Amino acid sequence: MQSGLYIVATPIGNMGDMTARGVEVLSLANAVACEDTRITGKLMHYHGLSSQLVRYDEHSAPRSRPGLIKRLLAGEIVALVSDAGTPLVSDPGYKLVREAVDAGIPVYPLPGASSVLAALAVAGLPSDRFLFAGFLPPKQAARRSELNDLGKIKATLVFLESAKRLAASLADMAVVLGDRQVAVCRELTKLYEETRRGSLPELAAHYAEAGAPKGEIVLVVGPPTGNHQEIDIDAALTELLADHSVKEATAMVAAKTGKPKREVYARALVLKGPAKS
Repeated sequence: MQSGLYIVATPIGNMGDMTARGVEVLSLANAVACEDTRITGKLMHYHGLSSQLVRYDEHSAPRSRPGLIKRLLAGEIVALVSDAGTPLVSDPGYKLVREAVDAGIPVYPLPGASSVLAALAVAGLPSDRFLFAGFLPPKQAARRSELNDLGKIKATLVFLESAKRLAASLADMAVVLGDRQVAVCRELTKLYEETRRGSLPELAAHYAEAGAPKGEIVLVVGPPTGNHQEIDIDAALTELLADHSVKEATAMVAAKTGKPKREVYARALVLKGPAKS
């Protein structure tokens, strides 16, 4: 096997999803750069491997990267893995690949498990055009602002989310994105794997009542349908303003009707009344 940097996908849950080529590369590597040596150590033990593990996470990367590049320039084989799935998706691998490329070091991809693609495959939503948006901001204002920008994209949206923020994120998606379809994919390839499908308002209400589920979560949100509803805007706004702010009610009605937000917002202000706006 030629020297160089090998980007090795690892299982997202089921150990049997490790590819034969991935096992071979990990067995021959002079060093395996990984986020957590304990997690990768379990994978190595499962497959009977004993290559050297080098910690490479967001904290240690600046210290570890020069040494890894030096080893690669000396003709060694270095494998890069993440805790689970395909490296460089929500992990610090990009800079190592970038420096290897700049140094003229060969970089080889070893495809395999990916929570993003696994969720997209089972969601039952359009997959011909999608955007992976990673984690949304933890604060509501920033989260809604980002969702507002993403909502303009005519593609299926894929997010990673923590269990404790799931209900809040779904609620904000319902407000900003409207009545889109969503799949909540949990513990993919693991014993308690679950995919729950429905509309954003439906699943936001479900998790608000049920509480935070356990495990790793991927959200797949369908694209804008373009099928806007013909509704009585004043009646819809009046009903929503009883429990929502002017901005929230505006976003929901604009998403349902396709009307410009500025126009709907102006009408919401009138209906809310000067003393309450």
